[in-house]
Amino acid sequence: MAINRTDRLNSLLKEVISDVIKRQVKNPLVAELITVTRVDITKDLKHAKVYVSVIGDEHVQKKTLEALTSAAGFIAVNSSKEVVMRFFPALHFYLDDSVEKHMRIEEILKEIHEEEEGRPKGNDEDDREES
Repeated sequence: MAINRTDRLNSLLKEVISDVIKRQVKNPLVAELITVTRVDITKDLKHAKVYVSVIGDEHVQKKTLEALTSAAGFIAVNSSKEVVMRFFPALHFYLDDSVEKHMRIEEILKEIHEEEEGRPKGNDEDDREES
């Protein structure tokens, strides 16, 4: 039951925090192409890890993460107006690079596929007998 509640709370916080960042954070260092990918709240509900994906180079990602960290209190206060909790958790922002990893895997798979297409068509059994 507690896990279900935590999952629902994580999902709700993800939506609310994302909305606050997009609509209310006016810091020019926060990239426009930012997505809150996941929120993990601790069991005691005092801290929440907020994972964000930022489209841009490493410098843009670093500056955006720094800006979000400095605005964590502002984001928490405005998010707490949407989510009724006795105590709103302290927000800690982390860069989620899973999208970049996924894109790199796709590139590698594409290269493998192109390499296979470029090989001459032959019977694998014939190749093994010649060896």
